Amino acid sequence: MYMKFKRLIDTVLSFIGLLVLSPIFLILIIGIKLDSKGPVLFKQKRIGFRKTHFNMLKFRTMKIDTPKDTPTHLLENPEQYITWMGKFLRKTSLDELPQIWNIFVGQMCIIGPRPALWNQYDLIEERDSYGANNVPPGLTGWAQINGRDELPIDVKAKLDGEYVDKMSLRMDVKCFFGTLVSVVKRDGVAEGGTGEKESASTMQEQGKETESK
Repeated sequence: MYMKFKRLIDTVLSFIGLLVLSPIFLILIIGIKLDSKGPVLFKQKRIGFRKTHFNMLKFRTMKIDTPKDTPTHLLENPEQYITWMGKFLRKTSLDELPQIWNIFVGQMCIIGPRPALWNQYDLIEERDSYGANNVPPGLTGWAQINGRDELPIDVKAKLDGEYVDKMSLRMDVKCFFGTLVSVVKRDGVAEGGTGEKESASTMQEQGKETESK
């Protein structure tokens, strides 16, 4: 029952978000185009509801000559590939804004387990044991306000499982406001990779992007 209510709230809020934030979208799009050559958006293949695949949207933050299909943390001197606008987008998490569209069309929720990359087999397997692949992924979630980039896969999957077990309006509100605090403080963020606790797969997921966008 709550899932239907959750979907209704996601649809309404994402629609409002697209309307209200449209001026910001326009400013960011102009900034990205003026800053570097290439598309404004990039699509990244992610795991969705019940392990279906979907293309998650982000604003492009790297140059078009970035080596393709290489996680940011594996690049030599990754800073040389991140655009000036990209640094700003990543620092403020504004590169994630296009995912409001993913939410509006039903591929994601505002709150839920952060969608894994299609080839993050270890994380996907861990989440299976907690039932975390059986709910729609989210823009942010319980794991994101409890460590974010610093979490190893087993802990992240366990936190995702805790969210599934406690999923409710109260839990979603807690995650939402917790995310606002985390973004302001930049808690658990490690640019160009992740904290030392991360495994390679999780580092790949959190490495933001490479220009296969």
